Amino acid sequence: MSIISVALPIPKRRLFDYLADDKIPKIGARVSVSFGPRKLIGVVWEINQTSDWDENKLKKIQDIIDDEPIFDAIQHKLCTWLAQYYKHPIGDVVQSAMPVALRKGESSEAKPTVYFTLTDSGESLDLGTLSRAPKQQVILENLRKTKLTKSKVISDFSASAIKALSQKEYITEVSVVSAHDTSWLDNIVLQDKPVANVEQAIAISSIEAKQAQYACFLLDGITGSGKTEVYLQAIEPVLKQGKQVLILVPEIGLTPQTVHRFKYRFGIDVGILHSGLTNNERLQVWQKSKNGELGIIIGTRSAIFTPMKNPGLLIVDEEHDASYKQQDGLRYHARDLAVVRAHAENIPLVLGTATPALETLNNAVSGKYHHLILQQRAGNASVASQQVFDIRQQPLQFGIAQGMLDRIQQHLEQGSQVMLFINRRGYAPALMCHQCGYVEQCTRCNKPFTLHSQLNKLQCHHCGCARSIPQQCNQCHSNELNAMGVGTEQLELGLTKYFPNYSNIRIDSDSARGKSKLDKMLNSINNNEHQILIGTQILSKGHHFPNVTLVLILDIDGALFSADFRAAENLAQLITQLSGRAGRAEKPGEMWLQTHDPGHPLLQDLINNGYAHFAKYALLERKTAQLPPYTFQALFKAQALYAKDAHAFLQNIADLFSQYQDVWCLGPIPALMEKRQGQYRMQLLLQANQRSALQYALGQEVNKIETLFLANKVRWSLDIDPQDFS
Repeated sequence: MSIISVALPIPKRRLFDYLADDKIPKIGARVSVSFGPRKLIGVVWEINQTSDWDENKLKKIQDIIDDEPIFDAIQHKLCTWLAQYYKHPIGDVVQSAMPVALRKGESSEAKPTVYFTLTDSGESLDLGTLSRAPKQQVILENLRKTKLTKSKVISDFSASAIKALSQKEYITEVSVVSAHDTSWLDNIVLQDKPVANVEQAIAISSIEAKQAQYACFLLDGITGSGKTEVYLQAIEPVLKQGKQVLILVPEIGLTPQTVHRFKYRFGIDVGILHSGLTNNERLQVWQKSKNGELGIIIGTRSAIFTPMKNPGLLIVDEEHDASYKQQDGLRYHARDLAVVRAHAENIPLVLGTATPALETLNNAVSGKYHHLILQQRAGNASVASQQVFDIRQQPLQFGIAQGMLDRIQQHLEQGSQVMLFINRRGYAPALMCHQCGYVEQCTRCNKPFTLHSQLNKLQCHHCGCARSIPQQCNQCHSNELNAMGVGTEQLELGLTKYFPNYSNIRIDSDSARGKSKLDKMLNSINNNEHQILIGTQILSKGHHFPNVTLVLILDIDGALFSADFRAAENLAQLITQLSGRAGRAEKPGEMWLQTHDPGHPLLQDLINNGYAHFAKYALLERKTAQLPPYTFQALFKAQALYAKDAHAFLQNIADLFSQYQDVWCLGPIPALMEKRQGQYRMQLLLQANQRSALQYALGQEVNKIETLFLANKVRWSLDIDPQDFS
């Protein structure tokens, strides 16, 4: 009898054996099984003839959900690699690779699509009779042109207008089960494309030369150098061969503008995948891609798991971005997985950025990747000038020096837009008593509450704890409570009062919350409805604002003194990316950075020599200090109600690894943020000169860690190639 080894969503690093009846499920198909008192959905991972367990005690599979596998051989290989490399339970890996709807047992076959269409009454209706109901008129006008999906009608039009038309029987719902439509190749309509400059042409021809084989390219182009145009022209021959392209972008906010450019250029539907979609919407894109019904798929980090029937090219845009690294559960890096996938699919991969991660740059310099360089801006755009502004001993108004306010005024009077960056949402990062100096703190995290004046509350940005703004100090009962520091809300309020004749817009995770809200905000900026743009890192992620000529960066001095060895790299990338938002069209741009430390070597190097020079010497520093990418790391994290339990647990782990001479342990030590959500957090860092040595040691010991006495008293995790030490 066949033994079916199933990957189940259980935090155990192993498969679970079951017996099959007469019908044997295929590897990669979902099955439902009994697991203790629960019924779980898993994926068949292996079929064997024997088991390590007593076969008389094995349970039978309850139900076979899929007749055909939902994981093909390539996906099976990728998931197996993920589980082995990141030392993560295979069941959790498989769950992460599946759309949420499939995890719940829904059919992997396409569901009927629900459309709104006109009834006979709606077709014959004189629209003039609805003159007092203009929203209903608009819906009928659109439906007379073509039928629209129910989801699109609901998202684009008023719910009350839809309900009224349905009640009047002018519109009705129709369900359509569509056959697999792979005709997108016949529907490609190419728009005119700009003539590539010499650097772009070299990059495009280099990528085209490696079609149908694995090759990894680092497209290292300064901001505004036309990297997206390189993508578009490299994609064209791939699509003409009927092959599919998967493009990763770091943020939801980049998806709409990217989708628009690709739709416009090729005239075909583009599949979109990100966390803002419903489970069913994501499942539909997954199904269409798997069946070859989409030529282009664009998505954020988890889109890397999307199956393609005819894969032709992978692209990771802004490859340096930290959001490609998952920080909980399966802590994979989508960029690294893209390299593994491209190799497995035998297709080229393009990693595009203006500020390469040092790991990627090292691979390019050492010859593992092809290094394509774009050093000039596309069209007539010139590189923005970069300067520091010394604010020592200068009065500040809502965080801005007078000299910079005057500079903003000059640009606004010229009809340009200005962008102000401050990486702190809310009104102020702390509320302090003027009399005794007491700062309102979150007791669960031992960190100051952030003041949100518009919501009239204090909120901890680490655990989400919130409370109303106190009227008096909790210590001395004084009424003199002052906001300390500046956040996006305070900046917005101050600039509104200082520049009353100009419209401003604030873009952060508070103001951009809600479906399509960010997309609408970005459209309003490109339509020049706002002249002053205020935001956090959302604004630094590759957006194209052609009318922005001034970028002002505020309050980043703290990053110059971080304990994280990657802080300098991250800051250099941020400054360079922000500088690249200015002067992207005909108007020249400039970037100013306010600082109390204008002579700092990092700032001077960036301003005078650029990111490439900084990165070259940063790699030399890393090599001298024996840090990644020249060494390899794994980080054990533990948190518990009592710090001693987390420390003791990690010390037990350190003892396990003490026998490996080529792996050394640093710690246990408190995390950079020692307390969070009422739990004390400790870390243990493992480091080795060879990746294989670290992987071998972890492979030998990770299962033993689960059996340690304190393993059930603490919450612990393992992060391979860690990016965040907070």
